[in-house]
Amino acid sequence: MTMSLGPYASFIVTSYAAAALVIVILIGWVMLDYRSQTQRLRELEQRGITRRSGRSATEPR
Repeated sequence: MTMSLGPYASFIVTSYAAAALVIVILIGWVMLDYRSQTQRLRELEQRGITRRSGRSATEPR
């Protein structure tokens, strides 16, 4: 399957690649932040600091 993108092929391909790169970076950032936040919650719960609701983060509702 060969597509002809015309004279703007390099711009189109570069734009899609840049958009894909941004999406991958954002997904990675969210994953790292999630790990960081769950680690902080675990540390706080180990020190005895609980949430206002009185439940731990792992207890079912």
